Amino acid sequence: MIQEKPYKILIVDDSKTVVNWVSSIIETDSELVILGTAENPFEAVKIMEYETPDVILLDIEMPKMDGLTFLKKIMSQHPIPVVIFSGVAPKSSRKALEALQYGAVEVIQKPGLLAGEKGKTVAVQILQALKSAALAKEKLQLLRTFSIHSKGSVIHSHKNVGMEAKKDKIIFIGASAGGPQAIEYLLSNIQTPVPPILICQHMPGDFTKLFAERLNTLSELEIKEGVEGEVIKESHAYIANGFHHMMIVKPGLNYKIHLKDGPLVNLHKPAVDILFKSAARYAGEKAVGILLTGMGSDGAMGLLELKKAGAYTLVQDKKTALVWGMPGAAFKLNAAKRVFSLHEILNYINNLKHIKIN
Repeated sequence: MIQEKPYKILIVDDSKTVVNWVSSIIETDSELVILGTAENPFEAVKIMEYETPDVILLDIEMPKMDGLTFLKKIMSQHPIPVVIFSGVAPKSSRKALEALQYGAVEVIQKPGLLAGEKGKTVAVQILQALKSAALAKEKLQLLRTFSIHSKGSVIHSHKNVGMEAKKDKIIFIGASAGGPQAIEYLLSNIQTPVPPILICQHMPGDFTKLFAERLNTLSELEIKEGVEGEVIKESHAYIANGFHHMMIVKPGLNYKIHLKDGPLVNLHKPAVDILFKSAARYAGEKAVGILLTGMGSDGAMGLLELKKAGAYTLVQDKKTALVWGMPGAAFKLNAAKRVFSLHEILNYINNLKHIKIN
């Protein structure tokens, strides 16, 4: 649905080449308009004194004041949705992930070359990220809430979710915008033992390993990036490698991870649909499919296939999802057996009893 008024975007980046390129992309979309451009946060503040943007597209490495420091100031004073536009250097990647902890809605990685197919792909991702951030404007406090309640402070729902202990379960989770914070909340509060968990979070390949490493420091689970051919184990969580689609296979007695190269699916690699459809094929009624916050429809068809295969399927509710695009698309397809808040999803997982997979 076209907005009555386009979302106002403020670009903060010290590279004129990048600013011109991003500006040309935004100008192609009638739902977005450029409020202004700034070479550094100080210039951005001057622009914001006259008009408040709906979304800020923010470089993480800049002179005078880096993007992370600026983000902290924004979120503590006048919260505005922020999309981080990060370089590929390890230092930038770590700062970009840290930005998610402070309330950034999403991270987009700058392409090495602005032209070519990779540039076109990033262009589409930028437009989607800016729109998802704009839609999340009224829910920014959720990101801070999930962060506060991470590290073991479990919130127990009073609602009876009606779970029974079942054998041989495997949990599959998909997420996009707002997902890193929601996933951190879940994994920080899940109690072991628990079935294996496979997670597809839309995130650039240079960030997924760092994301897994950070989560591993916050959780009772063993959390790592998924590796080709690895046998999945109880009380382990596997984050999809951002350079590949992640699938589950069962070539023999054990379920294993399979990484698959190939084109983007639903504008993403890794794609939730790829993971969920493999789960429907190989795990079937042993699977639990969970679709969390995110823009677009990735995972909706996969969740429907899981439901048809006998899996228990859940989507995050509209109230606690930063963006109700992906879970909303699954809901419209009648792919979800239940719609739960994030807290109720946590309780559901903690009520699953696990018997070792053979």
